[in-house]
Amino acid sequence: MPTVNVGVTNFEIPENAVRVLVTGYGPSPRHPQSPTWLAVAPLNNVILPLDIEPPSPDRMQIVPDVDHPNGFPSNDPQHVHISALLIPPTYDDAFDCVTGLHARPPIIPPTNPPSTKIAPPPENGYDFIFHIGLAGRGPFRIERLGHKTGYRMKDSSNLYAPIIEFLPETSALEQPSQAEMLDQMRMTSASMAVVGPVNTIDAAVDHPVRGFGKGYESFAEDLQTTIDVEHLVHAMKQQGVELYSSMDAGHCVSDYTYYCSMAESRRLSPRHDKGTQSKVLFMHCCPVGQPFGTEDVAEAIRKIILWVCRNDP
Repeated sequence: MPTVNVGVTNFEIPENAVRVLVTGYGPSPRHPQSPTWLAVAPLNNVILPLDIEPPSPDRMQIVPDVDHPNGFPSNDPQHVHISALLIPPTYDDAFDCVTGLHARPPIIPPTNPPSTKIAPPPENGYDFIFHIGLAGRGPFRIERLGHKTGYRMKDSSNLYAPIIEFLPETSALEQPSQAEMLDQMRMTSASMAVVGPVNTIDAAVDHPVRGFGKGYESFAEDLQTTIDVEHLVHAMKQQGVELYSSMDAGHCVSDYTYYCSMAESRRLSPRHDKGTQSKVLFMHCCPVGQPFGTEDVAEAIRKIILWVCRNDP
């Protein structure tokens, strides 16, 4: 798989390219080299042909310099251009990053390492924003929904999500289904394996409702991705990607990022007009080698991006 195009400052992107932003988290005390960023960074400034059959990794192209002799003629087949962005793994920083990504034009925070220069964002926003987070060992997990409240886990800076100054609607207090409870138990166990155990004393006395408050009153307690996850999972399994869907992103920074991204995408679009929204998706991957390596994760991300761009216009 090609490495990141180090040092490029001038970019030439096909005019009809589908613009995709994929994000990974920065380092944390437990993971000084973030597995998500290791997988995401090599995809920065990569162009993929949006043809019928999935291309092999050796067909991936690095975006040429503006002085490239061939360039991209206007009648070229459509391509997908990928930008990669590092998001700090804290509630406050993730919120600041994600809200800017959905501005028009998007605001790109200076969080990437100097070696990973990001192309200028599209004026009208990205077509697809794909967030990658870290969970426990095992297959990839595509998250179907994000949660507005219920955040009791600390982030990598040992801080909680913001306190909501008003009580959530009655629907927010309803008991979860059995499937959601089982998924929550699994996610909690996986998160403890990745970031260490939660301070049980703090969790027991941390009664305030935490999550999204002022400015998010009009948004539902749960937001679901507009992407057809069921068909995506089926298609990926046919392509050899060990992937399943999840109904609980864990009430942690990953979940917080996902909900924020979906809410901001909807905020900027006319009501019921999904065609003007940036598509948003979140996938959890495993630590390196448990069981997939960095290249395996990057390859799965690439395949999912191509499927979404082909099948979910």
